[in-house]
Amino acid sequence: MTAIETTATADIGVVGLAVMGSNLARNLASHGHAVAVYNRTFARTESMMADHGDEGNFVPSEDIKDFVASLKAPRVAIIMVQAGRGTDAVIDQLADLMDEGDIIVDCGNANFHDTIRREKDIRARGLHFVGTGVSGGEEGALNGPSIMPGGTPESYARLGPMFESISAQVDGEPCCMHVGSDGAGHYVKMVHNGIEYADMQLIGEAYDLLRRGLGAEPAEIAEIFAEWNKGRLDSYLIEITAEVLRQKDAETGKALVDVILDRAAQKGTGTWTAQNGLELGVPLTGITEAVFARALSSSVAQREGSGTLDGHVKDLQVEDRQAFIDDVENALYASKIVAYSQGFQQIEAAGEEYGWDIDLGNLARIWRGGCIIRAAFLNDIDEAYKKDPNLPLLMANEAFVDKINAAVPSWRRVVVMGVEAGIPLPAFSSSLAYFDGIRAERLPAALIQGQRDFFGAHTYKRVDKEGTFHTEWSGDRTETTMS
Repeated sequence: MTAIETTATADIGVVGLAVMGSNLARNLASHGHAVAVYNRTFARTESMMADHGDEGNFVPSEDIKDFVASLKAPRVAIIMVQAGRGTDAVIDQLADLMDEGDIIVDCGNANFHDTIRREKDIRARGLHFVGTGVSGGEEGALNGPSIMPGGTPESYARLGPMFESISAQVDGEPCCMHVGSDGAGHYVKMVHNGIEYADMQLIGEAYDLLRRGLGAEPAEIAEIFAEWNKGRLDSYLIEITAEVLRQKDAETGKALVDVILDRAAQKGTGTWTAQNGLELGVPLTGITEAVFARALSSSVAQREGSGTLDGHVKDLQVEDRQAFIDDVENALYASKIVAYSQGFQQIEAAGEEYGWDIDLGNLARIWRGGCIIRAAFLNDIDEAYKKDPNLPLLMANEAFVDKINAAVPSWRRVVVMGVEAGIPLPAFSSSLAYFDGIRAERLPAALIQGQRDFFGAHTYKRVDKEGTFHTEWSGDRTETTMS
């Protein structure tokens, strides 16, 4: 590693000045931190300085060597570049120029497996690597995101105070905490995004039910969501749903939602969440169905080829408008709790698998502000884990039990109405199926295990005695004790 002799004045640096990187740099500068800025294309650095250079103390560099030299020791460099090879290239460039104890921070949406690998490689070079989840989008990066750094406690001691100063603040507390070692920060951001997928799909299904059941225009439904946002469903996603539904298209005068093509895109974090849930054996029904729903919406040839399929549907008859609205609200609330419960279960399982000691209550607390899934009931989640840090099932906590139990009749009515009317409700129905599965005294898994033993001698356990058993299915069908 090469030390560079020059004047170091910047507290922290940002590499990559697209909107997210630029906004994060501006946020840091506006909070009194001297910020070094560098972009591979210097014209972008010049543009940012021309537009925002008066917002704080920026130290622009045209060359990455000068950028590194402008940082105070121990140096802290944030990278905000395209995930994948681009990230690895910038990491290598920085590491070659840094000294022992310096810190490289990846604030992009990296796959946590890549972060674990990078942290190990960088640690071997005497440096710190901090994979950091940042949620809040462009506005959050500028005005206060939720920040989830991983890495070592030593790196957080240097980095944490700066991140805490620029994060969202709720009840006087920063929405930032040291999550855990190596890939923990990017992992919890991944699951955050998975919950976000489920939440958005559930809201979409609620909108679809209201639109078809009430025959209402988007602007009318916007007022329903705005009213919901005043109560227990108070959240950022409910808030912006009302705003989207109110928006008119300037060209046609129609509701904007009616001229947007119904194909939902995705960038991969939801898919990673679902894949990892399968690897860990965590039933992420709501999140996974939300990922599949986006894939189905973009299955153009399949949707176009379905014209001959007869759904044999009934008209959706709504006799009591307010009762129907209340039913949809109840179903939405209960299903959202399922999504969060499953997400926190996955984080707990990952902590055991990857050796992370993640404080779930604190995690809920830093998601109360800045991030996309911020919601009022995160306070209830925080309290639940304060009472029992080893809570096996979040939705069974006393803060939620009575509310979910009260919502179940509405939940069932909504799913039945949707099925009969041919309205796809993958997130609502899978969340209800999970609820019924988790509360069932006995599941048909006993039959499945018998089938597995029949064709593959996979063995089974019994309810009435200890041990592992196998039936000689192709022989005399006697039972053998295997252990």
